[in-house]
Amino acid sequence: MEASVASYDSPSSLSAGLRCRCPRCGEGKLFSGFLTIAKSCDRCGLDFSFADPADGPAFFVMSGVGILVTAAWAWWAVAAQPPIWAQFAVVVPALVAGCLGTLRPVKSWLVAEQYAHKAEEARWSSTGRHGEGGFTIDRRKASDR
Repeated sequence: MEASVASYDSPSSLSAGLRCRCPRCGEGKLFSGFLTIAKSCDRCGLDFSFADPADGPAFFVMSGVGILVTAAWAWWAVAAQPPIWAQFAVVVPALVAGCLGTLRPVKSWLVAEQYAHKAEEARWSSTGRHGEGGFTIDRRKASDR
């Protein structure tokens, strides 16, 4: 299977993310719903079970859009002094549209990054047992090795 993986001309993670496409072939759809990741790529067959961006995309999107919209709103509120109803009529839709418009590409980009960096579930066995793996409190013991 690894030989077939090397034959793909994989796009950059940013390109695959912005286009919401498969991180391996760049052609297949990544999503089966608005934010539901498909089981596998419909073009190259890549299994998307490795993809678990969790709440990362929502956090980044809400933080970024919130900061930008709040900054623009604050400037506008001070400069133009619009009535409060106009502020709500502009700011709330801007927040909702900004978050919904960017959430899908950001989630796709994070999945592409997971694929590119071969991210996987953490395993305790990878850190070694107590006292092994070069991790020690007493630095003198570490230098003896």
